[in-house]
Amino acid sequence: MKNLKVIVFQLKDEEYAIEVDYVQSIERMQPVTRIPGTPSFVTGVMNLRGVITPIINLRKRFEIEEKEYDEATRILVISTENLEIGFIVDGANDVIDIPTEKIEPTPEVVGGVEAEYLRGVVKLDNRLFTLLNLEKVIQKS
Repeated sequence: MKNLKVIVFQLKDEEYAIEVDYVQSIERMQPVTRIPGTPSFVTGVMNLRGVITPIINLRKRFEIEEKEYDEATRILVISTENLEIGFIVDGANDVIDIPTEKIEPTPEVVGGVEAEYLRGVVKLDNRLFTLLNLEKVIQKS
């Protein structure tokens, strides 16, 4: 039985998960420099340990109404083979193991987030997580 290690994070009332292998670090909210001409969900760029990193507001990306940043707001720094990127999320607090057989296909409508951004849903105990499809989220639209 194979497990997938994920970081669980919040957006509004929903819990999402992303594989821990992609997550470089979890940062507190920091000043972000706006870049003109970028899509509205791109908040700007930030200098993270000498790397200029684009920052995406996942609430905007998923068309969830925005809220003020607060003490719980975090930036998940994601690293893929050719890109480092930051996701602004409402909070990130758990690292858990998900048995891969618990991942179910995404229902047609999940809290308004377009199904193409999602890899599946996971029911674990009394919690429900939505697993992100990272490649789709970071594609330029």
